[in-house]
Amino acid sequence: MRYNKNTILSGLVALSLAAAPAYAAVSASEAARLGKDLTPFGSPKAGNASGTIPDWTGGLTQPPAGYEGSGQHHPDPFPEDEVLFTINASNADQYKEHLTDGVLAMLETYPTTFRLPIYKSRRSHAVPAWVAENTKENATSAEIVGESAGIKGAFGGYPFPILSGNNEQKAWQVIWNHLTRWRGVSLTRRASEVAVQQDGEYSLVTSQQEAFFNFYNPEGSEDTLDNIIFYYLSFTQSPPRLAGGAILVHETMNQIINPRNGWGYNAGQRRVRRAPNLGYDSPIAAADNLRTADDTDIFNGAMDRYTWTYEGKREIYLPYNNYKIAQQGLPYSEILGMSHLNPDLMRWELHRVHVVTATLKEGERHIYAKRRFYVDEDSWNTALLDQYDGRGELWRVSMGVLKNYYELPGVWTTLEAFHDLQARRYHVQGLDTEEPNTRVFTNDVPNKRYFSPASLRRRSVR
Repeated sequence: MRYNKNTILSGLVALSLAAAPAYAAVSASEAARLGKDLTPFGSPKAGNASGTIPDWTGGLTQPPAGYEGSGQHHPDPFPEDEVLFTINASNADQYKEHLTDGVLAMLETYPTTFRLPIYKSRRSHAVPAWVAENTKENATSAEIVGESAGIKGAFGGYPFPILSGNNEQKAWQVIWNHLTRWRGVSLTRRASEVAVQQDGEYSLVTSQQEAFFNFYNPEGSEDTLDNIIFYYLSFTQSPPRLAGGAILVHETMNQIINPRNGWGYNAGQRRVRRAPNLGYDSPIAAADNLRTADDTDIFNGAMDRYTWTYEGKREIYLPYNNYKIAQQGLPYSEILGMSHLNPDLMRWELHRVHVVTATLKEGERHIYAKRRFYVDEDSWNTALLDQYDGRGELWRVSMGVLKNYYELPGVWTTLEAFHDLQARRYHVQGLDTEEPNTRVFTNDVPNKRYFSPASLRRRSVR
């Protein structure tokens, strides 16, 4: 099944984008490699020479027996897999070439508790046929415009499955693939986030969340995007001091010309207000200031404050195919360790990643002076992110804990963890094992007025 894909942005967005320099897509002959020696999303089908990274053979597209559909917590499709070996502080040097600086720092900071149980690598990412088809078309039409500010010529698939251009342009393409990666059409979920203190104490902040990924609208096209990648709603349900509040976000494709639009609803005042601070390094109160606005989703938002460099590929141990830590009924107290997620519930695998470094431009402001991204070559998720302070010291380590969602199909995070190595505290998003359901994905296309500021107050007081 193939959904419509046009190649011209409508209205003023098109005119403003066209005024900026554009970076060309790849040739038709290069794009023809997709689905042949390359996966439909651009990574090599072949594994590595040693066999520790396998060939991609189609990914995980069928759920295991007993799975009843979207919303059900996912049974482990690999229950027979056993730990091959464990990396800890005492043997980290032996595996250093496959570890990020952030993971090495975690091992050094928490030598008696943090460890990596290593499992057989399984390349489980897959996409629907229509996403693969659109991705192939995007490869020959997608362009970055405005010095990373936006994209055009792309819809319904990864914009840049085959990287091209100089190192800076490739870096922009990797990050745009992350920002527009396949995560379904629509979803709802109830989940909690926590900030874990040095003594292991935490308090849950629980919310009901809804998202519509307009970039993958099955009834749409590039002409109908109206410069919106996705719509996001979050209604806080507990604790009582925060209950009733809500946030609405319209994520834009060009955040320089038309910055992200955000609104907040204050239950006490019963008013909807613009939320201009939902970007860059604005602190997030529910995270106890352990997460910035652009830390959410590991990284989101505009890229204009940094100089970007593509550093090529590496083979890195990533948190991948993590079903054990997401099993229904698992108490949060078992998931949340004193200083990091419970390593006995984690699964790490060797995968190839794109490495991208962002360095703060002179004269620009952000609490992170440098960020190094490790982006999964198959799913384009940023799985690990190292963030440095103004002194050049490693400060925070972000982890996207990945698994395949059978109903999409596709790989996305089940949890996101943000570790502050200097404060020795951490923050976790996406906890739902104590909930009756996990994320519910549908192909429903809501009326866009459903995600309008006018409807925010009305829905918040229901």
